[in-house]
Amino acid sequence: MAAVRRKFGEDYQVVNTNQSMTFCAPAKRKRQRFVEKNGRCNVQHGNLGGETSRYISDLFTTLVDLKWRWNLLIFILTYTVAWLVMASMWWLIAYIRGDLSHGGHDASYTPCVANVYNFPSAFLFFIETEATIGYGYRYITEKCPEGIILFLFQSLLGSIVDAFLIGCMFIKMSQPKKRAETLMFSQDAVISQRDGKLCLMFRVGNLRNSHMVSAQIRCKVIKSRQTPEGEFLPLDQCELDVGFGTGADQLFLVSPLTICHEINAKSPFFDLSQRSLMSEQFEIVVILEGIVETTGMTCQARTSYTEDEVLWGHRFLPVMSLEEGFFRVDYSQFHNTFEVPTPPYSVKEQEEKSSLTSPNVLPVAPAPSSPLAGNRGGRRGRLLSADNVEPAEEQAARLPSKLQRMSSTRDEQAWRGAKTTTTVPLPGGGKASSTGDLPLSIQRLRSSSIPAARQGGRPEEQVQLLSLDAGEAEPERQHRPAASLNTIAGGRPEDNLPAKLRRMNADR
Repeated sequence: MAAVRRKFGEDYQVVNTNQSMTFCAPAKRKRQRFVEKNGRCNVQHGNLGGETSRYISDLFTTLVDLKWRWNLLIFILTYTVAWLVMASMWWLIAYIRGDLSHGGHDASYTPCVANVYNFPSAFLFFIETEATIGYGYRYITEKCPEGIILFLFQSLLGSIVDAFLIGCMFIKMSQPKKRAETLMFSQDAVISQRDGKLCLMFRVGNLRNSHMVSAQIRCKVIKSRQTPEGEFLPLDQCELDVGFGTGADQLFLVSPLTICHEINAKSPFFDLSQRSLMSEQFEIVVILEGIVETTGMTCQARTSYTEDEVLWGHRFLPVMSLEEGFFRVDYSQFHNTFEVPTPPYSVKEQEEKSSLTSPNVLPVAPAPSSPLAGNRGGRRGRLLSADNVEPAEEQAARLPSKLQRMSSTRDEQAWRGAKTTTTVPLPGGGKASSTGDLPLSIQRLRSSSIPAARQGGRPEEQVQLLSLDAGEAEPERQHRPAASLNTIAGGRPEDNLPAKLRRMNADR
């Protein structure tokens, strides 16, 4: 058995193979929590040394933080000791003055305190003075200056003790810790999809009808990790976003709410999957803060979720129902969940799969220009090529506003001319196709050359374009000589070009 435990560890137990014995699975070791489910922090401070004097300096807070049994014990002991001490001082004054020996038998003798003969009578006089019950049978006389001084000291000391202890008890009774017990958290947290995104969710509710003013919720993930420098952090705290940037962490806690944390690249659960959840060790601490509406005091409720309390692929059951004239909350379904279809992969794995399956659009590189062609040839090819012509809107956008208006007016005139004259007669008796079938840049060149042709040219030589009729045979198109797009009869084509292009052709 010792060898088996050395091999497999102390958590494993040896199971007897005898048929009379039943199999018993090893009990799971209890998870050590940083914050209990009721919100109590499982931390104890030890070896304070000389730092314990700091508790005495803040005595009021120390008494408030004590448990009720210690608080009541201190309360009773403080009043009992104070009463006994003050009663003893009154008895001592009567003993020194000799009031006890006379015992009230001599009517001509005036004592310090009338009718104080022993310690019980002195104690009763102190109680009457402290509680301001009123003097009847026992009273202080004017022939006792030390009694008057003790009476003033007793009044001041009694006021201080009453203010300290009664104030302490009042603060402890009105502490908002009891209000935090009426704030509920779900027993488990769930991970499922919401709006197409993987989210970590838990539920919070308020049992009282009084609201929590300015309620705000925060979450911390406590997990051990090791830094790149080799430093080990046993309880590293990481912030868990529950809507800090969008304002979703500000709660209107009238009905139970489901708090949602979206798991993305910035989340500490970015690489958490259903399989890795079984081997992870972390703790989610939830802190809900708000102001109690009735008392105006700040209240804080806490709870925590360990990795075995996070259910993958679950969702909370609805608890709200519409009754006749009001909404009803069924708290019997507050902690219940049900399974929903959820991918078992982490968000990181899902993004990697989507990036691998998505098609990559490769950019089309422009065709390299020939090194033999000069800048002028390339510019001329771009001007005369109908395939490389940019749309008219992009060309017009590059011009100044005045030239854009001039160009638009000339385009409208050319378009009207193209509509009225759809066919152009050719020397061979054929018909050219409509200019509306040509690109816009060729239509501009044609419209700019028409006025010059009207002045001195013949109609049959105005435009020499290839016929686009479907009935024309292919051999005729191949043997037809190539003609310029804008060869105008009665003049050179350079005469109809802009001045800048004419200078460029003249230089060449």
